[in-house]
Amino acid sequence: MSSNHEPSKSQASAANPAASIGFELFLDCVHCGLCTSACPTYTELGDENDGPRGRIYLMRQIAEGRMELDESMRRHLDRCLDCRACETACPSGVHYGRLIEPFRLAVEESDKGLAKRFDWFRELVLFRLFPYANRIRLAMAPVRWAQRWGLYGLAERLGLFRLIPGRLGQMITLVGPPVDPGKKLPSFLPAVGRRRARVAFFVGCVAEAMFRHTHWATLRVLQENGCDILIPQGQGCCGAIHYHAGSSEGARRLADANVAAFELDGIDAIIVNHAGCGAMLKEYGIHWHDERQSARARFAAKVRDINEFLDQLGLIPPTGRIEAVATYHDACHLAHAQKVRDAPRRILGQIPGLELRELPETELCCGSAGTYNLNQPEMAQRLIRRKLDNVLRTGATIVLASNAGCLLQIGREVRQQRRPLTVMHPMDLLDLSYRGMGLRP
Repeated sequence: MSSNHEPSKSQASAANPAASIGFELFLDCVHCGLCTSACPTYTELGDENDGPRGRIYLMRQIAEGRMELDESMRRHLDRCLDCRACETACPSGVHYGRLIEPFRLAVEESDKGLAKRFDWFRELVLFRLFPYANRIRLAMAPVRWAQRWGLYGLAERLGLFRLIPGRLGQMITLVGPPVDPGKKLPSFLPAVGRRRARVAFFVGCVAEAMFRHTHWATLRVLQENGCDILIPQGQGCCGAIHYHAGSSEGARRLADANVAAFELDGIDAIIVNHAGCGAMLKEYGIHWHDERQSARARFAAKVRDINEFLDQLGLIPPTGRIEAVATYHDACHLAHAQKVRDAPRRILGQIPGLELRELPETELCCGSAGTYNLNQPEMAQRLIRRKLDNVLRTGATIVLASNAGCLLQIGREVRQQRRPLTVMHPMDLLDLSYRGMGLRP
């Protein structure tokens, strides 16, 4: 490609949202097509424009000024889950996430239309509710009340939630049954036995509001493996919600608050137990180029997924038997973005009595993908039905996933289809084994 087609990084605009992307990233793609079979939307639709190769071609045409972004092209690009399964499949090492994410960000930030400026869901729910655990808990209080009195389950069985329009209706059905969250997390927990590591724990927002019980399970597992645990005050949302919804500046503010909250000297790792958060934290050093970039990169270098960390540390095997058949769903931002695939399986394989069966098409997204299931409900529904069909083929009674979005998405489909399946995080199951509690039906 001649140099006169190469865009300048300073020319990003509504007309050319691809101009801020390093052109060499487009050139990495050799259009072999090996990524297409790994792409959930291409697998479902069979449309080249709904696969990674086609989307890269569209973005490159825009970058070169050969085409302008129109509604048809935007529909194909918006349909991408950003699951990054194509990165796993690609033999050329194309960094697809570094193409689609800044492209979408430029599109969102340059959109000055009334629909975007007055998008109440984006401004109120995504930016002012989801990133704050206490606000989520407050907003969920009426739902929890309805669940306690059996009204929520009745409405779900009668299909009344389908009468609630749009994204709000999708969101309310994701709420799972109430679980005892446990008490507020402390600032420090000591290792059990000989100390093998000193770590800091990342709490997050949605994870803290809806999966504090999983946080407690994770902390107990870390203690059993000889870890002193610090839980810094002042940390918050990882910024992924803002970043993927088109607010780079909002994401940067949250990222910098987290970097400031964690004292890196004297800790071996920052532990995160949800894949979407982990992927965002690990990429703090590449998203923004300013005077704080080196501090963010240093922070990112310390981040470890809990499965990854325990596998590297060397798991102290639990002794409590779990007599059950389980299958493990690979969360996209753990398997594809973080390249952590074997560690969870090795860890789960050490639980006495547990039979772990491989999930067909485990590399395909379940349709959650952050807020994708709220913004693209039709495709998300096709994908979760496909996922649950594959789960049922395994004959498992337990479905395991290392991400909040996956757990909510799979859990909703299990409830709506009334399947006798338990959906849980691997750390929840591992914790039960350490405590010798078995699995309650």
